[in-house]
Amino acid sequence: MNHVEEKLLEKSETIYLRLMEVSDTEKIVEWRNNPRVRNNFIYQKPFTIEGHLNWIHTQIEPGHVVQFVICEKKSGRAVGSTYLRDIDRENGHAEYGMFIGEDDAVGKGYGTQSAKDTLAYAFGELGLKSVFMRVFEDNMSSRKSCEKAGFKLQEGKYEEVDIDGAKRKVIFMEANK
Repeated sequence: MNHVEEKLLEKSETIYLRLMEVSDTEKIVEWRNNPRVRNNFIYQKPFTIEGHLNWIHTQIEPGHVVQFVICEKKSGRAVGSTYLRDIDRENGHAEYGMFIGEDDAVGKGYGTQSAKDTLAYAFGELGLKSVFMRVFEDNMSSRKSCEKAGFKLQEGKYEEVDIDGAKRKVIFMEANK
């Protein structure tokens, strides 16, 4: 276990975060193709192993993204993922994203705890000043989870996206150091 994982492991009694590895690719692809997960992402095209490996090589390896796997502390079972993307170290901000991939892990508080742990990493280890996220307005579980972790709604800031011919409102939330 490395220094970052040790720090994140200590944050919760229920979960810990570990850095994502190439060997997690099949599980990440499976989770992102789960209809429950996919329906809550703006990018809804099916995920592929090749696409995820490209993400690792073009985004994670150069440091534009830090991605973690959420694991249950008791069993060590991987249940989802959290990440910081488009990391701008010069201006001190990044975008946050998270999903719980295992259906039986939903509703256990893992999303809230992983958001708290990821923000602690962003503000502590990376020295960022702010982290924002985009979420569908109707995704109340994610909104509530992230509010508990410290994200606040950015009043009046939103966008509409077209998903299969239907307009969906995306709201912005932000957490500051």
